Amino acid sequence: MKICSLYGAGFYYIPGTDMCLKIGGWVRFEAAYGANGSITNGPFPGNANNRGTNNSTWRTRGYITADARNQTEFGTVRSYIAVGLSTNSVGSDNSSNQFSANRAFIQWAGFTFGTAQSFYDFYSNSATSYWGTMLSSDTGDTGWQVAAYTAQFGNGLSATISAEQRRMTQIVGAAGTTTIGTVAPGTGGFPGAGYGGFNVPDIVGNLRVDQAWGSAQIMGALHEVNAQYYGANAIGAGGPDDKWGFAVGGGIKLNAPMIGRGDYLQAQVNYTQGATRYAVYTPNFNYGYAEGQDEAFGVLSDAVYGGTGAANGTDLNLTTAWGVDAAYEHFWSPSWKTSVYGGYTAVSYGSQANNLLCASEGNGAGLGTAALATAGCNNNWNTYWVGSRTQWNVTSDFYLGLDIMYQKLESANLAGGALTGPVTISNTGANTVSNEDNWSFRFRAHKDFYP
Repeated sequence: MKICSLYGAGFYYIPGTDMCLKIGGWVRFEAAYGANGSITNGPFPGNANNRGTNNSTWRTRGYITADARNQTEFGTVRSYIAVGLSTNSVGSDNSSNQFSANRAFIQWAGFTFGTAQSFYDFYSNSATSYWGTMLSSDTGDTGWQVAAYTAQFGNGLSATISAEQRRMTQIVGAAGTTTIGTVAPGTGGFPGAGYGGFNVPDIVGNLRVDQAWGSAQIMGALHEVNAQYYGANAIGAGGPDDKWGFAVGGGIKLNAPMIGRGDYLQAQVNYTQGATRYAVYTPNFNYGYAEGQDEAFGVLSDAVYGGTGAANGTDLNLTTAWGVDAAYEHFWSPSWKTSVYGGYTAVSYGSQANNLLCASEGNGAGLGTAALATAGCNNNWNTYWVGSRTQWNVTSDFYLGLDIMYQKLESANLAGGALTGPVTISNTGANTVSNEDNWSFRFRAHKDFYP
């Protein structure tokens, strides 16, 4: 096959065509301790922290990538795909060892179509940490469906408008005897709650600059919040009117060659109403962490509503969430580097939303507009984290590394500080509300097929 030098190293002409193709990929092994059995979701979703908890977790991932490009009268047209294997093993391998594909997109004349990365994103978790459980907007690992146009204005300035797959966290329908359920992955939180059908994509826009000193971006997103019916999901019961949630953010990356060759600082801040997943992309579950008879918890949602019909049905009460992420990476030498990172995220509820949640949690009374929280019940919560990763680049395409992270969950509160029945995640009966923390350790060995 003939070498194609138009698009960089590794491309070859497909015989008989003007198309250039590059085949690449990578293989990775990881071992983690303190991840609650899931390297993806981490320690806080539904962690009973008892003898049934998986403290050790192993994962193997491998992807094959194909990058095909050729010229048109309007410039280069590119198609890219990444497919492979992603496992999450706690000693009982099963369907979690599965096919995975996180990229499949076409780029041409400024347009991007397919599964790429959200154009809202800026801060990259994976650039300075092995953990994806820090709360941010970053969709880089999983990919996200987009249909976007990027305009280049010169001098590194660009702007993008993008229609994207909607980012959903649960909508809580606190009606009748609906309760929080177990605070655990996959439960969805409140039975009977949820989004209505997909009608409108999220509308995302950014303005970005990339220059020798680094990069900066401001971004925003509009997100339709449309719930199911009141009561028992009967059509005659009606439902709350749709609302528009939003997210705004800003990010910066500053190169610091005066400290170390390759050094840089990256940071991003997000503020959301009714669009929580722009601040908390993953893990997308209610939070819960037990330590003996102590437990911390937090409800994660885009909105809360309640009632059994039009007579006492509430509007959608949009959830507010905001967060900040920051990291610095230092190169000790071309082969050794260390990053330090941290962040903070807070989730808060208005008065009516809190009344609805508390009544459903057994810490209040009344339905819909008549719901009233017991004094002391407060569903606002927050979490923060700090960590450090050190990596040895054995060669340009093979590295080993260790990442250590500390996380703190500052809990929501119930009246009297006791969690019983539907909000407990342990098997020991009544628990006491208490802020909880966790240490996590993660080792990685990674080999690229192509640098």
